[in-house]
Amino acid sequence: MLFSSIPFLYYFLPIVFILYFLVPRSWRNAVLLLSSLFFYGWGEPKHLALMATSILLFYLFGLAVARSRRKKVWLAVSVISGAALLGVFKYADFFVESVNGLTGLSIPLLHLALPIGISFYLFQCVSYVIDVYRGDVAVQKNLLKFGTYVSMFPQLIAGPIVRYADVAPQLDSRTTSWNDFAEGLSRFLIGLGKKVLLANQFGALIRAFRACESQSVLFYWVYALAFTLHIYFDFSGYSDMAIGLGKILGFSFPENFRYPYCSKTVTEFWRRWHISLGTWFRDYVYIPLGGSRCSKGKWARNVLIVWMLTGLWHGAAWNFVLWGLLFALLLMAEKWLPGLSKWPGWLRHSLTLLLVMLSFVVFNADGPSGVRSDFAGLLGLSGLPGVTAETLYHLRSNLVLFAVGILGATPLPKTLAGKLPEKFRSLAEPLFLLALLLLCTAYLVDGSYNPFLYFRF
Repeated sequence: MLFSSIPFLYYFLPIVFILYFLVPRSWRNAVLLLSSLFFYGWGEPKHLALMATSILLFYLFGLAVARSRRKKVWLAVSVISGAALLGVFKYADFFVESVNGLTGLSIPLLHLALPIGISFYLFQCVSYVIDVYRGDVAVQKNLLKFGTYVSMFPQLIAGPIVRYADVAPQLDSRTTSWNDFAEGLSRFLIGLGKKVLLANQFGALIRAFRACESQSVLFYWVYALAFTLHIYFDFSGYSDMAIGLGKILGFSFPENFRYPYCSKTVTEFWRRWHISLGTWFRDYVYIPLGGSRCSKGKWARNVLIVWMLTGLWHGAAWNFVLWGLLFALLLMAEKWLPGLSKWPGWLRHSLTLLLVMLSFVVFNADGPSGVRSDFAGLLGLSGLPGVTAETLYHLRSNLVLFAVGILGATPLPKTLAGKLPEKFRSLAEPLFLLALLLLCTAYLVDGSYNPFLYFRF
């Protein structure tokens, strides 16, 4: 089940809210756990067994680490178990295909379906056991509360990665108010709008580009910009929805995106983009490896390891590995090349945006051969014309979409809304949110609906 779906918005969510707020507070974790398991099992009920196993396994690992004299042994077992589960279900076929390609062997593939959200909930499980080992959190002795933490549906599919320390007090006791409900609902609907009205529309343009029989150099650059905006509004839209739902239910989830396209360096970009993922790798991989408090050679090794893993985390394909390693090289270049900080701000900002946009071309390519093909198209090395009539048609049809997307990726709309008179804002905000919901519903009922086409040039 997806957040951006009719069953979730108009059936699942109202029922969950009614049950959640009607039952006594001591029962709310149970309601949240059962509804989360139902949410998770909606598409693939068989994966419920894997989640239930993970919950029980890491609950026991946490107890073992807290009570046993062999804490390091149990810690190692828990980390290996998490890596093994992720490796089997997400990376087994990727590694087998790579071995077959290198050796000429014909090892059969497992063809295991990827459980939704497995990367998120296994990262949360592993980080919980590590934090118990470090003494950063107290072990959770209540299985129901631990299961609620792991399976919580608001952040299960696309994050943010919520650490146990962030929500431990709220699992024991939490309160909600009408203000919290209103703020959470507003955040959720804005995220829904990002996902449905922007990310999905950019996705339609990307599909049109891939299906186009008369591509051009300009269309490749339009595609690169469209995917850069698509992935931001897709990821940040889901994060906004998760944070909003958490607020409604009494939880405070960490921010995950802070206008990353306003960054002036690649380093700054990664402090603003998918923040929970970056801090997870920093705290549980980069710093344990030695961080930056070591020789330049070891620091470079640490950066390469972290970013190779970051790339693989996003997907089991070589283009994701290349994407991660590309960012490793860019981050090392920013630290080692002198004088970059003295460049004018507009130039650093422009260069950062260009590098990020090109990196997302690698991210979305169809393997290494796709990377070569896409960059050949961008650089005019594929024998394509500079522009075609079809390119201009798609560009004119989506000019308003691009304008709204570019503006929406900055803090300017929020800043302007904050300057409106309070009386006007108190009336305009509910109407705006209602319009968002209606437009999103129209799209979810008819997937071809695109409100931006009314402004075609």
